[in-house]
Amino acid sequence: MSVDKRFYLTTPIYYVNDVPHIGHAYTTLACDVMARYKRARGYEVSFLTGTDEHGQKVEKAAHAKGETPLELADRVVKRFQSLWEKLNISNTDFIRTSQERHKLAVQEIFRTIEAKGDIYLGEYEDWYCTPCETFWTETNLLDGNCPDCGRPTDKLKEESYFFRMSKYQDQMLEHIEANPDFIQPKTRRNEILSFLREGLRDLSISRTTFSWGIPVPGNDKHVIYVWFDALTNYISALGYPNDSNDDFNKFWPCDAHVIGKDILRFHTIYWPTFLLAAGLPLPKKIFAHGWWTVEGQKMSKSLANVVEPNMLIDKYGVDAIRYFLLREVPFGLDGDFSHSALVHRINSDLANDLGNLVSRSTAMLSKYFKGELTTPCKETDIDKVLRDKFIQIVAVVYKHMEAFAFNKALQSIWELVSAANKYIDDSAPWTLAKDDDQRERLGTVMYNLLEAVRLISLLVTPFMPDTGARICTILGIDPEDQQLDKHDSWGLLKPGTMVEKATPLFPRIET
Repeated sequence: MSVDKRFYLTTPIYYVNDVPHIGHAYTTLACDVMARYKRARGYEVSFLTGTDEHGQKVEKAAHAKGETPLELADRVVKRFQSLWEKLNISNTDFIRTSQERHKLAVQEIFRTIEAKGDIYLGEYEDWYCTPCETFWTETNLLDGNCPDCGRPTDKLKEESYFFRMSKYQDQMLEHIEANPDFIQPKTRRNEILSFLREGLRDLSISRTTFSWGIPVPGNDKHVIYVWFDALTNYISALGYPNDSNDDFNKFWPCDAHVIGKDILRFHTIYWPTFLLAAGLPLPKKIFAHGWWTVEGQKMSKSLANVVEPNMLIDKYGVDAIRYFLLREVPFGLDGDFSHSALVHRINSDLANDLGNLVSRSTAMLSKYFKGELTTPCKETDIDKVLRDKFIQIVAVVYKHMEAFAFNKALQSIWELVSAANKYIDDSAPWTLAKDDDQRERLGTVMYNLLEAVRLISLLVTPFMPDTGARICTILGIDPEDQQLDKHDSWGLLKPGTMVEKATPLFPRIET
């Protein structure tokens, strides 16, 4: 496989002091859709997710529950793993920062940067927010509180190792300006450029106030700061620093880190400067998506409005949730979750549009030809319009997918669903069926209709894998053998294929 047919993408690693919520599901789902799309286009894909398990918050929470930090992590990590299984996530690896492979990579990159002279021992005094695990200057604070979470901060003074982040300010500015796609969407890129132009300070990268973390090589009194530790997961999972591990050579630099906008600065400034100091290539793209509100309000435990993905899947079905989350909001902007919007999408887009198309098409083939596809004959103008529309839109879907514009890709796929439903109305198979002289024409219409359904099934598969596979099975074709890179041309359904009469794919939800 040629090197340009490889693709590596990552979710952030999720903090084990959290319960998985819709925000975690959204990021992971977006990566899964991209991974499935790339595989369907013939790429060898490495898709990483995992958990961030170190730090003061986890240590405190574990001690409060009378368990060790690792026991807490072992318990909570299962919640994420079982949710990803339920959400049909196709990750190829799951990294935990408590794993030995990760510890080796973090200590190696620390040693490499220290040997270069970019890590030095000093003393740190500033305002520390324990929930965010971030130090702030006096001027950063809002009424004495953390500017990110609004909670109180503590004045801390401790010995610390520092990373010479300030040294890389100009290099980072040059890189971002020379590579417009490095940070997406554009609003986030502008935000980071503005932050960089204000000047970078050196970064404290060790702590002495807790012990749950990776020790600084050669000085066990210090634990490596959680962000230096956590960000390294993207290369530790590939086997860095082991030169004999082929995955690192095959897949680094990463094609896309997909993150929430709240961790933008860590991924677009801290992580790239660590890599520059270590002499490693920078990732090709960091894409920061927006936040979900619920019925117009920010998700919070105090409002008891945190959307629990397991409950949604149990109530509405996994593919309906996968579809809704990526269809409802342009990827990169904030979105609002509501049950009424979800039910509307299920009833309108999935039950009425897609479900009805598959049901009508297969029912008519069953009624008129006992489920057997015949060879299409002479093409008419409306056949040509349908075929050309499909050829054109497939390319448009690909373009949107490459840009992480998932909602636009789905809009384009639904243009095809509408075109196929319109083709039924325009060609009126029920009228053709009344005239024996139109038998050949009727067979051609049914072939074109089922071929449209086949192509739609391939395009929706990355978003709704179970639905795509189910439609393929109805059409009498093997879902495992349906790849976009080999089967995205018009006219590949074989005459003589037996097609099942479909039961409803998405039953309507009565509100």
